[in-house]
Amino acid sequence: MTENTVAVYYSNKDVRLEKRPIPSIRDGEILIRVHASGLCGSDILEWYRKPRAPFVPGHEVSGEVVENRSPRKELKPGTLVVTTHHVPCLTCRFCTTGRETACETLRNTSFDPGGFAEYIRIPALNVLHGTFPVETNIPPEVACLTEPLGCVVRAHRKMGLHPRDTFLVIGSGVSGLLHIILSRLRGIEWIGACDVVKERLNQAKAFGAHDVFFAQTLEQELQKKFPQGVDKIAVCTGSKHAMTSALNVLAPGGTLLFFASLMPGDHLKVPVHDIFWRHQGTLTSSYGAGPSDMKEALEVLEHSPEAFLPYITHKLPLHDIQKGFELMLEPGQALKIIFQP
Repeated sequence: MTENTVAVYYSNKDVRLEKRPIPSIRDGEILIRVHASGLCGSDILEWYRKPRAPFVPGHEVSGEVVENRSPRKELKPGTLVVTTHHVPCLTCRFCTTGRETACETLRNTSFDPGGFAEYIRIPALNVLHGTFPVETNIPPEVACLTEPLGCVVRAHRKMGLHPRDTFLVIGSGVSGLLHIILSRLRGIEWIGACDVVKERLNQAKAFGAHDVFFAQTLEQELQKKFPQGVDKIAVCTGSKHAMTSALNVLAPGGTLLFFASLMPGDHLKVPVHDIFWRHQGTLTSSYGAGPSDMKEALEVLEHSPEAFLPYITHKLPLHDIQKGFELMLEPGQALKIIFQP
């Protein structure tokens, strides 16, 4: 077989199947046959994706090694692996001080051609720093959650999330629910969820949130429950209103983490006097996952796969790629959508 079926992104409403040659690998690289590839919320951000079109998206991948020309002899043909598109160099001053996702190399690494394909070539650096064999018999669709869960693992570490914290997730979509699942597995004392869509709040409750709040009444409701505010907050939506509400309900000494971005050129007003001087709060952000985050995420998935199976609501063949994008664009219609090339 020499042909590779790939899904090419032109816009959210125009994702086409095309035929390309199966990539040839060079020394240090591996070729994998994709078993599962997850649709990420960032894949449907047209302001982010469309300027790069056409291209093959997909970065949440698990698959079977077909050919190995790398020094990693444990990656034998037939081995199920998870792999990530962005990997750091691990030698620059950012990497050696724990800031791997700020590494310039991380921003310039990727798969060939992309995760929404039957076969993908994994470059040598990605093989060394971003490819991990699956040690247990978890299904490929659970294994491919390693990259998005790794991003959440990193975010929780940056927040310093502790079991005795109160923790609020604002934006209970695909990424917000991963924050809830992981924090529940780790025994966080109180987990709250906020959204504008009722179905998402129902899902948040089902996945472990202790209390849920509509965005319109969040500040009033939390004032009753926690008059001093919430210890840790993760904002998982690019809504300025959500970010402003988060600033208003942050407890003294608390940490607010931005897990989503505003539109380019948009700005957020921050009451510096109140947040930093009077209340000694911390505002931070998190992007991506480093190798240690990926390893930790895979360990969580292998230890507790049952916690993540209900999170996967749709498993579709690659020829239904357009249907998957349409489902993702309708709030409440789907959680994690997995393509099985």
